[in-house]
This record gives sequence, C-alpha cells and structure tokens, in this order.
Amino acid sequence: MAIHKLLLLAGDGIGPEVMAEVKRVAQWLEKAGLASFAIEEDLVGGCAYDDHGAAISDAAMDRAKAADAVLFGAVGGPKWANVPYEARPEAGLLRLRKDLQLFANLRPAICYPALADASSLKREVVEGLDILIVRELTGGVYFGEPKTITDLGNGQKRAIDTQVYDTYEIERIAAVAFDLARTRRNKVTSSEKHNVMRTGVLWKEVVTALHQRSYKDVELEHNLADSLAMQLVRWPKQYDVIVTDNLFGDVLSDIAAMLTGSLGMLPSASLGAPDAAGRRAAMYEPVHGSAPDIAGKGIANPIAMIGSLAMALRYSFNQGEVADRIEAAISGVLDAGKRTADIRAPGLDTISTQEMGAAIIGELDAASA
Repeated sequence: MAIHKLLLLAGDGIGPEVMAEVKRVAQWLEKAGLASFAIEEDLVGGCAYDDHGAAISDAAMDRAKAADAVLFGAVGGPKWANVPYEARPEAGLLRLRKDLQLFANLRPAICYPALADASSLKREVVEGLDILIVRELTGGVYFGEPKTITDLGNGQKRAIDTQVYDTYEIERIAAVAFDLARTRRNKVTSSEKHNVMRTGVLWKEVVTALHQRSYKDVELEHNLADSLAMQLVRWPKQYDVIVTDNLFGDVLSDIAAMLTGSLGMLPSASLGAPDAAGRRAAMYEPVHGSAPDIAGKGIANPIAMIGSLAMALRYSFNQGEVADRIEAAISGVLDAGKRTADIRAPGLDTISTQEMGAAIIGELDAASA
C-alpha cells in the first residue's frame, strides 16, 4: 500500500482541536488497513509568528512542497491584530497558495438531509443541495500589483488594489470546472462582472471560447456575480458547478456554505497543476475560520476538517472509496441526531468536538463490521 506523505498545519484558534480529530480518523484508517500515512506537523499563522516572527517558516514551506498533501486548520485571532501586515497570520495561508501554485479552489456546498432545518432558508430550498464552487486562487485582486497605501497629505490617503488576470489563468480554472461538471450534472455557471470590470470582459470571453473549443457537451451559462449572490439565496439548487475569480469566489463560497446550515460542515480543496508524473500540489482545509471565541472550549465542529481528509483521499490519493466511507460515516452520525453546538437542533443534545470525532469513528467501525 502506498504511503501518503501528509503535512498537518493546525494553526490557531480551533485549528488544533479539529485537527486532533483528523489524526484519530487517520489512525483508524491505518489500523483498518485502508490507508497508510507518513505524517509531519508544523506551525502556521499566529502561532508561527509567536515562535519565529513569520506566519510560516521556510522550513515549513519546504515540508509543504515535499508532502503529497497538506491539511490546513485555521489561522488568526485578535491576539495578532497589530502585528506587521506582512507577518499577519493570513500571510501564511497566502504564501502556501502562492508558493505551491494552488490555483484551483474547490468548495462544495452540500446540505445533508438531517441538517436541512439548520439552514436559515426553508427546507425545500436547501434540502438535497449539492453545488461546487471552483474559485481561481492565485490571481486577481488579492495578488495583483500595485497594492499600495499612499499618504496624499492633508489627512488624506489613497489605497490601491489591482485586479489582474491573464488568459492562461482563466483558461486553466475554467478547464477544471468543465472537467468536474462532466463528473456531476454537466452544467457550469461562470460568474464575473463584465458590465463594469475589464477583467470580467476578458473572463467571459476566454471561458466562452474554451467552451466552444473543447467543452460543447457541457452546458454553460454566465451570471453576474451580484445576481448570482441573490440567486444563491433564492433557489441555489439551480446550480451545479460555479466557476469564478478569486474575490467573487471568496464571497460566493461563504454564502453557499451558510446555505448548508454551518461553516463548520464544509471542507475545501486547493489544487495545483499536475506535473509530468501526474502529481499535483494540494492543500485541504475547512471553510470555517479560527473561531477564537470558542477556542479551547471543546465545542468546535470537526466535520469540515475530517471532510478535508476525505477530499485528500479522493483528489490526491485516488482513494475515492475510502473517502466515500468517511462521508457516509458523517452522514450516519447526523442521521443519528448527533450535533455539535453550531448545528444544534431542538430536542437534541449537543456533543463535544471529541465526541463528534468518536461518533464518526464509531460509524466507520459499524460499517466495517
């Protein structure tokens, strides 16, 4: 059995707590003979800054580049609100994305039937929801230059962020979306703001040309980002795969995540381009943040973090059947009424982070019996 090299970067806040449950699941998979891991751990975010004055060290980056996949927890918190901008906890995440060239961010939004009532929308709107947002991750306004704040005098300042996209960046993320759509319901919605942004004009032009050239079998529609945000809370089940840029993808994926009832439920994948041997850099992380208000209380939901391991098994290790087992175990736990505080329901007791991890392992045990 192949040994998968995993780097665990738990980070700050609830990151270490939810990552601990991933380690328990990984240990179960090894004991059951379903997977084999060589696991390393390192620091990222505020804890890394406290240790050596940077959000991620060069040594940690070297480990990330050598790993078959990185599992990332969460970073940030009020403790580091006043650190230098270039050393802020989020800089560690951005460096990982940039240095590993993780251009494709996959964010599923799946509403488990048992959690349909946890959403702020009506059950009929979200029950059975299964959409996938494909976000371009290494270009756009987050990385474009110039990026400056200039003192104009007289108490005035000017801030500039630059939105930049090249044809190849748009083509490669659109190709990922079209390829994924072929494995799902064969529909792609491309989203930008071509009515007011020149990058949006190019985005629509490039996606349309690629579709005509290579993906005519896939249904393609275009939807302005603000209109798409509205439609996501009106009738989200009309969508299958949504492809969009870095900024709009950040916003739209968080909207889609909350349709499911909790940010604590959803994993994500960030993928690079495959090399000559077919290997691609990859990082997997929950959509939720570091939640410093509940850190250390043992009440965080570990499902998104455990789901991130399942995504690693699916996309990096070619072990889709094992990923299916983990996702079925999560569904079984929810069907049995097990709830952490973020997905609490009337008449059901809430359980701790560790108890949720144990419940998922219990489901895995039962399914393997």
